[in-house]
Parts: sequence; structure tokens; C-alpha cells
Amino acid sequence: MRSIALLVVFFVFFGSSSQAQQTNSSQLSKVQFVEKLLQSMTLEEKLGQLNLPTSGDIKTGQASSSDIAKKIAKGEVGGLFNIKSAKKIREVQKLAVEKSRLKIPLLFGMDVIHGYETTFPIPLGLSCSWDMNAVKRSAQIAAFEASADGINWTFSPMVDISRDPRWGRISEGSGEDPYLGSQIAKAMVSGYQGEDLSHPHTILSCVKHFALYGAPEGGRDYNTVDMSRVRMYNDYFPPYKAAIDAGVGSVMASFNEIDGVPATANKWLMTEVLRNQWKFPGFVVTDYTGINEMVDHGIGDLKTVSAKALQAGIQMDMVGEGFFKTLPSALADNSIRIEQVDAAVKLVLNAKYDLGLFQDPYKYCSLNRSKTDLYTESNRQEAREIAAQSFVLLKNEKKYLPLKKAGVIALIGPLADAPENMAGTWSVATQQERSISLRAGMQSVVGDKAKLLYAKGSNLDHDIAFETRATMFGKTLRRDNRLKEELLSEALAIAQQADVIVAALGESAEMSGECSSRTQLEIPSAQKELLRALLKTGKPLVLVLFNGRPLVLNEENETVSSIVDVWFPGSEAGLAIADVLFGDVNPSGKLTTSFPRSVGQIPIYYSAKNTGRPLGNTEGIFEKFKSNYLDERNEPLFPFGFGLSYSQFTYSKPVLSKHEMTENDTITATVELTNTGDYDGKEVVQLYIRDLVGSITRPVKELRGFEKISLAKGETKTVQFTLSVADLKFYNSDLVWTAEPGEFEVFIGGSSTTQNKVSFILKP
Repeated sequence: MRSIALLVVFFVFFGSSSQAQQTNSSQLSKVQFVEKLLQSMTLEEKLGQLNLPTSGDIKTGQASSSDIAKKIAKGEVGGLFNIKSAKKIREVQKLAVEKSRLKIPLLFGMDVIHGYETTFPIPLGLSCSWDMNAVKRSAQIAAFEASADGINWTFSPMVDISRDPRWGRISEGSGEDPYLGSQIAKAMVSGYQGEDLSHPHTILSCVKHFALYGAPEGGRDYNTVDMSRVRMYNDYFPPYKAAIDAGVGSVMASFNEIDGVPATANKWLMTEVLRNQWKFPGFVVTDYTGINEMVDHGIGDLKTVSAKALQAGIQMDMVGEGFFKTLPSALADNSIRIEQVDAAVKLVLNAKYDLGLFQDPYKYCSLNRSKTDLYTESNRQEAREIAAQSFVLLKNEKKYLPLKKAGVIALIGPLADAPENMAGTWSVATQQERSISLRAGMQSVVGDKAKLLYAKGSNLDHDIAFETRATMFGKTLRRDNRLKEELLSEALAIAQQADVIVAALGESAEMSGECSSRTQLEIPSAQKELLRALLKTGKPLVLVLFNGRPLVLNEENETVSSIVDVWFPGSEAGLAIADVLFGDVNPSGKLTTSFPRSVGQIPIYYSAKNTGRPLGNTEGIFEKFKSNYLDERNEPLFPFGFGLSYSQFTYSKPVLSKHEMTENDTITATVELTNTGDYDGKEVVQLYIRDLVGSITRPVKELRGFEKISLAKGETKTVQFTLSVADLKFYNSDLVWTAEPGEFEVFIGGSSTTQNKVSFILKP
């Protein structure tokens, strides 16, 4: 029935054209429909489908008079991004399907990264929940809201592995581990796209940035990436591959170069790996002006780089219009072939077909849904609950947490009453001012049971210019122009009245994110001075840390008894944080990135390899002619997988179902987990393996399984993992995916540092 409906729509679009009338002889499959449409297109209309400009300044009621509208009416645009609201998008879609000659509907894309109007924790924070149901649910709600407001395409998930917290966009990914990153990639794609892309509550997902974007030299955004292919395949490629296997509809090319060739023109990457090896059937879009920027990379003028991008396997040009402006000339001098253009156009049209846009171009433009389905009470409640699962309790030495809902609480710090910063970076659809600040959240949760006092205490930083750069896009901290001594005096006066101090410190939302690289990773000096002064009061103090990346926290770890990392939790931030601070929710997040002791340790990650002179088990003791530093320990301050609870959990020694396995066999690893504390809670049980001998050197540990377990106080549960040969495989020096016979160790515990292990043999 759908093919008949599409045939009718096809006639409506084409009117009485002879080409359309020729289709009357049969029903059309997707392949036939797209092929017939392609045959009807002029070169300009074909190149228009490959053209993705930004929406510019289209206003409701003025869509038909904008410059971009003229291009749409001429069939010179395949999609738009950065346009919001169902009403406005409906007006623009109307231009495409009623004014252009072939009436091809547009894609409407947006960076729906961690929620739409209801915002969830930044992706790095969300990953620390280790809860794939929560991750998937956040994407489902984001798709539900975005689709209600006209959006049918999201540039998410970002799955770039990063082991360098100097890089600001580490905030937008899922951390350092390829296995965990792969599970999150699958959950996000499934959440956005569902089982049927034509369903009105789903949207097209775009995995990014392909590839290796998270490993730039010096941690500087957009910078050169250079690594071996063994490392690519084993450490950086898996999350992209997982998204492809999950059925992601589109891929975004990265800005960086690979093997000396920018990704946007890298045929090995875009065709050999993506198409030939991974069998990706969707389309590839550049990042913002990615084609044009290759001129500055130094591989040719705009015509040359545009041709190289098409030949490499790029189908859609974001913003730069290099395809539209130069490919006719490239065709004329045989730099490219029309078959290459046609192949690209087909992939874009396929996506529009799969979204159901040819059947109903206005399916995402329901004015009723846009009024009822955004920022709903139920969505906000889920965002609050999910955010609370992402917080990582880094320290609770004197058990100041959870706080009592009694007495006098002093809330102090530049992040304490900063609603515009709560959603974090890349929250473009969020109405920042509606986000719940920590001050508002604590007041709501504590009610009249305790007295809450507030003082800012300091600005983000003493440097006004730095604070300006760190509070872009409306993320103001409302800088206080009083002398720093006045701010501090006010804070200390309030602290003296309190039973406990909550210090809300760290980064502002735009201190991490795109083009927010840092060479120093400590809390800004103004806030350090505030914290030192507050500690001198002798009052119990809890540090609530806001951040979009791992920070260097040596001083804070030495001087503060309780530290909880809340990242940037989203639109319900203050309520979620208060839930955890007051013990209504027991924190259960675990780190997905290692926190360094020093910038000099970077890159730092748990799955490192031994050198020929490993330091061994003498961390903190310098040994000459071993692989260590003169001035710092080797291990991170807080390791991958680490996170405390208000309760305590004990693990039994792992038990294997057998101690030998063959290629077609499996082994079950079992552990008993007991909540030995005084609170009900959740624990992320983590399984790691080590391949002791390989044809190439292997990491000291690799994550191969995890499960988040709920336990009442005093309760014991049995946790089981099944290992197959696939869990033991890696890419060898010939890039063959293989498992090699030999001894393997299995570790099960609460972080990557666990030594709770047992071993088995993989037989030939």
C-alpha cells in the first residue's frame, strides 16, 4: 500500500510532466522511485540535493522573501540546519514542495546533542551513568521533542574516543574506552531512529566525526591526527563501526587529516573502510565548511578539493557550497563523472524516502505537537532522574554527604546560581534561562526544613577576557564587578553562619566544547582562592564540581573531604543535584575518562600497554631506568571506572564455568556482589580481560562487559557475564580481526584498577 501512496504523491509532485506519466505502468519500489526522480533532474537540481546551507535569518512569515528561499524555490537546496520551530519549518518546506519544479522535500537538521528543549547531561556526563537504558531513553525523548518541532535529522551521536582532556570536545563524547563507547553509540542510534524511520517520533541520526577527531595533537581542536592503523582499528574505530552496525542513517566527516589527507577527501576512509569494509548504505555529510577548509589544509583550490571530496565518498556539502559552485566545471573538464554525482544524489533521496518525506513532507510540522510535546513535565522528570544517575562521587572521606535537611546551609560559588550554564555546551535548542540552578533546586528539595544562604564568593576567573570567552552563546555568569575582596568577605560572613558549606565551583558551560581547548586543567585561580578561604573556616565543606572534562584536582583532593562531580546535568540540573546531595538518590556514576594528576601525563587512559621496563607495582616510588616520571606518579588521580556510593559494595572472587575454551565455545564468569553499607544503592560491575601474550603487544586491561546492579542494604546478588571468542578478538598487524590462543585473565570489580581476577586458556 505504501508504494501506491508514494506513486500518488509522485504524481502530485510532478504534476503533468511526461516523466511522471511514464510511471503509471507499475508500482514503485524505493529504488524505482528514486531512479525515476533522478532521471527527471537537471544538473543544478542534482547538485542542489547535495547542498546543505545554514538557514540564515529566516523568520516566521518571511520565509518566502529570504535569500535562501530563492535557492529552495529553484531546487538548489537539499536540506537546512539551524532552523527551529514547526511553524517556521513548515513555511520553508512549503517552498520546496510547492514552489520548486520537482517538489522534493527538504531535510531539516540540528545539533540535538543531549536533548532538545528538555536537556540531559552533556554526553560525557551521561556516559558516566553506565546505564544503556537511560542513554537510549534520553535519545528517544530528544527525538520525540525534536520531531515535534520540525526537525528530522540530528548531528548526533558524537562517538569520538578521546584520551586527552585538553581537547574541549571531550565533553561531547563518551570517554576513553572503545567498548563502552560502542555500547553508547548503539543505544543512541536506536533511541533516535527507533525501529522505523518513517515513524513521526523518530529522526535520522548522524554519527560523527569520522574519523579520529578526538586525538588531535596537543589537544588543540581541528588539529592534525596521526596514528597507526592498528590503533585506529582497535581503539578509535569501534564506536563508529557500532553505529553503522546499529543502522545509523548518516555519517559526518571529521575536520582532521588522516595519513596526510583530510578526512573529507580521504577515499581510503570514506570508501574503502566505510563502504567496502563496513557496508554503510547511508550518506556522508561534511562538517561545517569542511570542503572549503581543505584549501587551508593545502591540497588544492575550491574546485579541486570539492572534486576530491566527491570522489572520496562525500554526498552532502555543509554550508560551503563547493559542490554547487564548482562541480559543473569539474564535470566539464572530466575531473569527476556524472555517475559520481548521481550516486551521491541517490543516497540523499534514499534518506528522504526512508523518513517518509515523499509520502508526507509536513509530517514533522504538526503545530499541535509543537505545543504539547516539548519540555513536558514527564520528560523533565525523566531528565531529572537520568541526570542523578550520572553524578560521580569522587570523595566522601568524612561522610559529609548526604546532607541533612536541617540547620543552616551556605551555598557559595559562581556556579551556584547560574541557570544559563546548567545545560552545558551544545544545547542549542534549550531555553537556557528555564534550566534549574543549584540554588533553586536545593531550595525546592529542602523546602522549609533548612535555611539556605547564598553568596557568589568569586567570579569564574579574575581575567575578564577569559570569562567572556568562557561564557559565550548566552551562557552568562552575570559577572560581579565588586572587588574580589568584597565578594570573598560576603561569602565568609555567610559561611560563618552555616552548619555546612556547599561550594559550587569548576568550569562554565563554554569552557568545554568546540574550540574550547585548554593547556591548564585546574579550577580557575579565583575559585581556588575562594575554596581555600572557605576551608579555613573549619566548617564541613562539600565541593560540587561542574565540568565538561577531567580536571586536575590534586589540591582539592588533598584538602576537601567530599567531592561530587555533576558535569553539566541539563535543564533539571539543580533538582537532580539536590536529590543526590540530600540522599534522596544514592550516587552511582562511574568515570568514563581518567582524571590526570598533571597535564604532563596526557594522554592518560587505563588500557595502556606495558613497556619493556614497566614500573610494576611500586607506584609512587621512583625507580631509575623504569618507565616513570621524576616529578609525578604514573597513575591517574581518579581512574577509569571509578566512583563511590553512600553505601559500600564487596565482591567475591570471580568463578569461571571452566578454565579452557575453544573457538566455538563460551565461558561464564560469575561474581557475588554484596551491599555491605547502610544505604540502598547501585553499583556498576565491570569485567575486564587481559590477553597475556599476543602477536602484537596487548593492553594491560580491556573492558569487555558491565552491568549496573541495584542492591538493597545487606542484599547479595549473583552477577554473570558470558565471554565468547568475539570478546577476545583484536586487529593484528595485518589488520585481521582474530583471537589468538593462549592465556587470558578476567578481572571483575568496581573500577579499572581491580585486581580481583581469575584466568583461562583459549585453545587452538
